[in-house]
Amino acid sequence: MAHRASPVPAPLLDPTTLGDLLRVASAPDYTRWEDQIRRTGGCSDPIHLTGWTLHKDKTTGETLHHYTTANEPGGRLRVACGNRRASRCPSCAWTYAGDTYHLIRAGLAGDDRRDVPTTVRDHPRVFATLTAPSFGPVHNRPDHGTCRCGAQHATDAPELGTALDPTTYDYAGAVLFNNHAGQLWQRFTTRLRRELAARAGLTRRELADRLRVSYGKVAEFQKRGALHFHAVIRLDGPEGPGTPPPAWATVDLLADAIRAAAAHSYTSVSVPAAEDQPARSFRWGTQLDARPVKAFGDGSDITEQAVASYVAKYSTKAAETTGTLDRRIGELAELDRHQVPDHTRRLITACRDLDALYPDRRLWAWAHMLGFRG
Repeated sequence: MAHRASPVPAPLLDPTTLGDLLRVASAPDYTRWEDQIRRTGGCSDPIHLTGWTLHKDKTTGETLHHYTTANEPGGRLRVACGNRRASRCPSCAWTYAGDTYHLIRAGLAGDDRRDVPTTVRDHPRVFATLTAPSFGPVHNRPDHGTCRCGAQHATDAPELGTALDPTTYDYAGAVLFNNHAGQLWQRFTTRLRRELAARAGLTRRELADRLRVSYGKVAEFQKRGALHFHAVIRLDGPEGPGTPPPAWATVDLLADAIRAAAAHSYTSVSVPAAEDQPARSFRWGTQLDARPVKAFGDGSDITEQAVASYVAKYSTKAAETTGTLDRRIGELAELDRHQVPDHTRRLITACRDLDALYPDRRLWAWAHMLGFRG
């Protein structure tokens, strides 16, 4: 079978590339190679598998199926990498974002294919944002007036989110907070159930017989390199989305419980002192948002589609939005080659310096995520 490649202007192809293109297009296994590439969905860095599988009948020993990559083009089977980071693989990230959108929207609007009835629209649903505390003043764009530095920064000003005074900014505290953010979220969800039980006059065990808390969350890095979480929180009956919650479980009660849980002293994580580092106790920042999710918006409401789109958007992003690298860092010299901004560089350096003090936290291994472990 003859194959015709799309015309490409001659100046764009060097002789070596052109020769390789012609070799692949004229190979007898080109059709299978093309099928593999198509199945990867345009993956930027497909995984190359080699090996074989053999299925036999346990009773007779008859070979039922045999597959080997030796018969594939180049002796390899290509599959999509599945990386959800848009900076690493736009194609796989696009697929992941789409899956996330439909998953979150199903949890808000219902989807029979996912065994979520449309009646979940009648359940209390809140979109909450939990932020990091302050580690020192940074350049910003307030709604009114100027930045503390006296300037009115443009929306794309590179100094936004960077420390006003790098010598006093708590870079160590910032990366340690990121590193413990997952534990802080766990304590928040535990406290949230206690707050809901208290408002209903129930024990936690009694609450579990009447109510189930369902949620989905995504982490987003602010320009300053500190994490905050966006979470969709829904109240169901004791058997899940197919059962209605009690009448007393209202949106206002849920929002109030979220605020109380985030502010409670239980919702904190303590980090011990180590050499020159003081003992720290991390809590959520004072900027907390908890708004009802509406089926249809009036211009001011948070809608199901808007929430699903927002969560899907940030599910494919990581700390690289702050200027860091999107892969693990071998040595600090890499930061020079990639022109990492000074503020982000200081956060990464803090991860390296703290790694020996808190070895179980693996801060250097997660320096490219500014300490966050996912």
